Amino acid sequence: MSMTIATTTGKTTYAIDKAHSEVTFQVRHLLTKVRGRFSDFDGTIDFDAAAPEQSSVHLEIRTASIDTNEPARDKHLQSDDFFAADGFPAITFVSTKMVKKGENAFDVTGNLTIRDVTKEITLPVTFLGKAKDPWGNERLAFEVEYTLNRKDYGLNWNAVLETGGFLVGDEVKISVSVQAVPRT
Repeated sequence: MSMTIATTTGKTTYAIDKAHSEVTFQVRHLLTKVRGRFSDFDGTIDFDAAAPEQSSVHLEIRTASIDTNEPARDKHLQSDDFFAADGFPAITFVSTKMVKKGENAFDVTGNLTIRDVTKEITLPVTFLGKAKDPWGNERLAFEVEYTLNRKDYGLNWNAVLETGGFLVGDEVKISVSVQAVPRT
């Protein structure tokens, strides 16, 4: 006689609430920094409050939704010089490991794919808490700041300046602020 034992976990699947979340970036351009955002993204967080290291994250960002408040620049960023949005419509991050680093701090390791390049990275994630909104909906909130080298992902286009140096910096600072609600 065999017996199957069902186990349950404390995991709840949360969907990113785009209306209360943002994906932004900044990169050096000539002398200053240009800031922008991606307006179309979604994802899920399988969160286990009792064992957060058992949690996981999946984020997908549509490259055609890039917005730097300058349509000509956005079109260039969507082109083959940068994101090649027609051929590579999404940037994805899929976690593989989560390590608790403090009371509300985690290192989330996973695979980041931009264009046709996938690299393992570790993101420093801050858990901002869990609360109910005025309508009784449970929400989780997280923030991430990470700097990557765009050339590691094949985003190599640049222009040499007559004074020396390059038009666009290699380091891109990414900021993600997420509120998520239980998926129904």
